[in-house]
Amino acid sequence: MPPTPMKAADERAREQARQPGAVDFETTEVRDFSRTIAQIEWLLVVLVLAYHVFHGTTTDNGLAIYLGVAAFSCVIIVLHHLNLVRRRSLRLLAIETWIMILFITWIIFHTGRLHSPLLNLYLLPIVTSALTLGQRFTLLEVGLVAACYALLGYSTDKAFFSTLTMGDFAAQLAPMLLVAYITTMLSTDILNAMAKIKLISDTDELTGIYNVRAFNSIAQRDFHLAERHSRSTCVMMVDSDNLKKVNDTYGHDAGDQLIKHVVKCIKAELRSTDVVARYGGDEFVCLLPETGSAAAELVAERIRRHIAGQPLRIGDTAIATSVSIGIAAYPEHGPHYNMLTKNADRALYAGKSQGRNRVVVFTSD
Repeated sequence: MPPTPMKAADERAREQARQPGAVDFETTEVRDFSRTIAQIEWLLVVLVLAYHVFHGTTTDNGLAIYLGVAAFSCVIIVLHHLNLVRRRSLRLLAIETWIMILFITWIIFHTGRLHSPLLNLYLLPIVTSALTLGQRFTLLEVGLVAACYALLGYSTDKAFFSTLTMGDFAAQLAPMLLVAYITTMLSTDILNAMAKIKLISDTDELTGIYNVRAFNSIAQRDFHLAERHSRSTCVMMVDSDNLKKVNDTYGHDAGDQLIKHVVKCIKAELRSTDVVARYGGDEFVCLLPETGSAAAELVAERIRRHIAGQPLRIGDTAIATSVSIGIAAYPEHGPHYNMLTKNADRALYAGKSQGRNRVVVFTSD
């Protein structure tokens, strides 16, 4: 049976959330970009009004300028200050930059056309697009600016296309193309650097899996989905039984290899939709969406057997190792993520107290 659109959207959101270092443009970054664009738009309004008040000429059409400013201000208020648009997207940001270009063209048309001192305002939407939308959208912006420029030229002089050579036309657009190209390159470098920083901040340096901070963020998001759609979700705590002994006997390098070995075995038994993170020194936490306690116990048992059956090799020495695993499931073992984690931890230490190398599902006893 094919998934419903709502379920497919949830799955896509969950998959995006699990990409280490991925920049989620449709959420936080888009909202930040949207606030920046709003500030640029208000700056544009202030610049137009300041020009008209202090440097306007008698040939300018004051009424048309004020009408354009009023209409553009209404658009800004509707998009950014009335909370009528709840979903921010790159497409909406692109539309906003096109509206900026149309507004600038309207103002230039009524302030001297090709002789207007406000022609350089076209750089604002181009820079905005280069910083937020990437190369393709920015090229479209430059193309739209070129079309508006040609329209202004034709309205100024009917012989515009016959007297203006392609070289002159290119010379007029060259600064805008150069600004767009340089800004796009800088924006790409900044976003790549942000992605690397996010990757470092979200992953454990030794194992390459998520750290606790990133895992908590993903788990909270998945639990909201589980509550909304009444789905089961499991938290599984995994702890190595003999890390201290390996450290004391073979050294901390061997202990690091043991931690990596445990992570490799855990990941081998999980689905692509499951999440694993390093919870502490030798303790790991797994999130199993849409999984009940019985199914989670089967997964945990596979992990336990995998690790017990794959000794860690240090040189020619094979070191037997094992893990203890505690499981807690939503909703029967807790109504929210924090309680589920605590109960899974209690089940884990119950397993250790019973002799280790075992799987324990949380019970109220």
